[in-house]
Amino acid sequence: MSHCWGYGPKHGPAEWHREFPIANGNRQSPIDIVPSQAHHDPALKPLSLQYDPKTTIDILNNGHSFQVDFADGTDSSTLKGGPVSGTYRLRQFHFHWGANDHKGSEHTVAGKKYASELHLVHWNTKYPSFAEAVTKPDGLAVVGVFLKIGAPNNHLQRILDALSAIKLKNNQTAFSNFDPKILLPGSLDFWTYDGSLTTPPLYESVTWIVLKEPITVSSSQIAHFRSLHSNAEGEPSCCMVENFRPPQPLKGRVVRASFK
Repeated sequence: MSHCWGYGPKHGPAEWHREFPIANGNRQSPIDIVPSQAHHDPALKPLSLQYDPKTTIDILNNGHSFQVDFADGTDSSTLKGGPVSGTYRLRQFHFHWGANDHKGSEHTVAGKKYASELHLVHWNTKYPSFAEAVTKPDGLAVVGVFLKIGAPNNHLQRILDALSAIKLKNNQTAFSNFDPKILLPGSLDFWTYDGSLTTPPLYESVTWIVLKEPITVSSSQIAHFRSLHSNAEGEPSCCMVENFRPPQPLKGRVVRASFK
């Protein structure tokens, strides 16, 4: 996109609606999940996540977060079940985080924020490409995983070690043979609702699957996220922090739970 957006006061979430009017739409994300108001839906199927480490391609600093990309031409890394029908293919995963250890997630639970939030982005293979799926109401399924401060997470270490090579915007380096499944919690109980991308262009195309159980990350590990910069080489230095959108109005949507 040629649009200029970010997380600061000038081009931040409060201003996104000026260039992206859908920001005021009816199924925007993230939201505040209120467990007492979520509806248990026994018809929801178990979530099936199968990832092939060989499909990992690279890791990129895109100026807003860092993401690990996966090969687009294979169905060996997929999401099935849960609230969706058909097969959704893993495209990438990325994180959101704050300037401190207790304010970094996009979704909140009864108003509570976590240190960070992992998003695993999948696209519906009934469409010919990710680019086409991203605009469709059932085009994407994103799994959200909360990170809370606690014991060091050894499964994150390979990612953290790679960040030194992508300090600046548009830095990219090879990153292979990584299984995202090791980043998932023990339980795949989830909340689900119809939502949107949480970054411009904010398409209302996401079936959100937010896992109830968080994973842990140490304070020193999350500090590695903050070592990244949102500026490209030769631009004024700008640390990558507070890269999250605040919760958006629910506007009558129902949040369903896979558990009682």
